[in-house]
Amino acid sequence: MKKVASLKYGVVFKKAFCDPEIFTAFAQDILGLPVHVELVETEKEFDPPVGYIKPRFDLFAEDTQHRIIIDIQHARTGDHYDRFLYYHCAALLEQIASSHNYRPPLAVYTVVVLTSGDRHQCDIAVTDFDPHDLAGRPLKEIPHKVIYLCPKYADDNTPEPCRAWLRAINDTLDEEVDESLYQQSAIQKLFAAIQRSQFSPEDRARMIEEHHQEELNQSKFEEGMKKATQRIAERMLRQGIAPELIAEATGLSADELAELVGR
Repeated sequence: MKKVASLKYGVVFKKAFCDPEIFTAFAQDILGLPVHVELVETEKEFDPPVGYIKPRFDLFAEDTQHRIIIDIQHARTGDHYDRFLYYHCAALLEQIASSHNYRPPLAVYTVVVLTSGDRHQCDIAVTDFDPHDLAGRPLKEIPHKVIYLCPKYADDNTPEPCRAWLRAINDTLDEEVDESLYQQSAIQKLFAAIQRSQFSPEDRARMIEEHHQEELNQSKFEEGMKKATQRIAERMLRQGIAPELIAEATGLSADELAELVGR
C-alpha cells in the first residue's frame, strides 16, 4: 500500500495532472480521442476576460495537432453544472475573433471531476453540444462537450478505461492506494506524483485551508437547507396540514414543529 495525498484537494489534483504525460493519458482515455499536449497550464485566465466574469481554469491545454482544447476542472461546488458550462462557453467564445466566422478553430472539451460526488449519483454524464434529429441521430456538426465525472460512483458498468481512472482517483481519497490493482503506467505515475513526501509544508497548509473551507461551505449548505425546510413546514402548518404528515414529509421532529407553531 502506498501513502498518498488525497486528490480531493485542489493543490494535489493540479500537481498531479499538470504533468503532460498524465494529463494526456487521462484525457485520451476519458474522451476516447487521440490527444497530444506538451504544456499544461494551471490557473489559466483569459485576458481580457470573456463576459462579466473572469473564469480561472484549473488545468488547461491546447492540442494544436488534433485541433482541440482540453480543460480539466477539479470541482467541489454546489453549482458545478452551471459554473463549468459557463467556463466551457468562455473557452469557445474566446476563439471567435470576427463575425465572418462563428466556428471556433479548436474543439473544446471540458472535463469536470467531482471528487465529493453529486446528488444524481451518476459516474459519467455528458453535455453534448452536437444537434440531434428527433430520432436522436447526431448531425456531427459541433464536437464540443462537457464531461462530468464522479469517481465515487464508478462500478462494473462504467466503461474501461474510464473506470480505472475513476477508481484510482477515488482510492486516493483515504490517502492510501493499492498500486497492484492498476496496470496503466500513467496511473502508476499519478500515484508517484502524489506521494505524501512530494508535498512541501506550504502545500500541506493549503490542504488544511481547503479542508476548513469545505467544512465551512458544508455548514452553510446544511444551515440553508434547514431554513428552507422550516419555511416549507411553516407554510404547510398555515394550510392546516396535520403535523404528523408534515413531520413525515420534512423530517422535522414534533418538538421542532411545535417551536415553529410558537413563532
